Amino acid sequence: MVINRLHIFLHGIALLALFYYRIITLSLIIKTRETPLVPYLIVIVSEIVLTFLWVMHQLSTQWRPVKRTVYPERLPEDNKLPPVDVFIFTAHSSQEPSLEVMNTVISAMSLDYPPDKLSVYLSDDGGSYVTLYAVREAWKFARLWIPFCRNYELKIRCPESYFSADEESADEKFTGCSEFVADRQIIKYAEFQEALEKNSVNANASYSRNHPSRIEVITNEDKDSYPKEMPLLVYVARERRGLIISTISKPEHSMLWERDTCSVIGLVWPKPVQNDLQLRVSALISNAPYFLVLDCDMYCHDPSSARQAMCIYLDSDQISAQIGWVQFPQKFHNIISEHDIYDSGHNSDWRGLQGVDGLRGPMMCGSNFVMRREAIYGTDRIQKDIHLKQLKKSFGSSNEFIRSMYKITKHICQRPTKPRWSIAE
Repeated sequence: MVINRLHIFLHGIALLALFYYRIITLSLIIKTRETPLVPYLIVIVSEIVLTFLWVMHQLSTQWRPVKRTVYPERLPEDNKLPPVDVFIFTAHSSQEPSLEVMNTVISAMSLDYPPDKLSVYLSDDGGSYVTLYAVREAWKFARLWIPFCRNYELKIRCPESYFSADEESADEKFTGCSEFVADRQIIKYAEFQEALEKNSVNANASYSRNHPSRIEVITNEDKDSYPKEMPLLVYVARERRGLIISTISKPEHSMLWERDTCSVIGLVWPKPVQNDLQLRVSALISNAPYFLVLDCDMYCHDPSSARQAMCIYLDSDQISAQIGWVQFPQKFHNIISEHDIYDSGHNSDWRGLQGVDGLRGPMMCGSNFVMRREAIYGTDRIQKDIHLKQLKKSFGSSNEFIRSMYKITKHICQRPTKPRWSIAE
């Protein structure tokens, strides 16, 4: 923070010197009238506007950045933690390879969180059988991978990152342990990778613009029982109904558009809003009070991320009750260029988000955030005596969905002896 303020101070002195020069020069122009006055005034006004924007940006993002520290060890026991849903989205199996998407799914299923309180939903906008096959294979792989991660408390729980990392750095704690080596050899990631790549050959042909909706809870062949050590994994594909030719103004001018009517919370959108679809489906299955949103290529590299978010939500402080979402940083590793321009730029943005954290919190980045379900429903603003017809106008005609809104479990923990998070400026 001291460096930021020193940087602002030095730049402020330079700006004052610049404006002093502009004022002296302007007075000379007025006296001599040898130089056109209007262009010079335009330059001065432009510099004043840019300086004002710079000052506002520096004061809001650099003057007093906030860094939050969480203490997951102070959370209550696992049986007292609230359920958490994970929403993952994919669109086209050829543009978003199944192997990459499944690594995200497996990393989310491997989070350090009670498996009976963790549910993972994958929304496939294309309704591709390639993605459905990959989800089933990922579930089989996860049955071996998740116990392996939990037994040895692995820090890297994305299979692709784990098996591509240096063996000594990934398994530093268990070097020379024969039991660990034997368990590691059981994990056949190469076979899993080969099966998904082989199945993805016809990815383009599997993409459909006309298919019914499909919701499938992924499980083993014995569907009567579900493994206790496995989080719930659900595949969701919304209904799509083909292409329509719409004539605009003149017959020779036509627009090809896709009718993707998807009933979401309160509205019918012409384009898919997968997050709203996930909210509706999950509300009738797990209905967790919190949900984590991930893009299909955003792996969970920190297995304690869900617990870190709960440190913010489950603290008895009044601020915790007013928080709508907790935003995690994004880091990119699949950079094509040899210059890491994306990650560097995003690190700068993340520092800016820390600066605006004191201004009612940072903005939502679209991925890597844990949100309170009630915050997006707005149920705290609904009147208790509101009529059912009015609710259906806002939330759709599903009685089950409206009923689920009032069944969201409120987790109120006793005030901890020590706070579960703190702020450092």
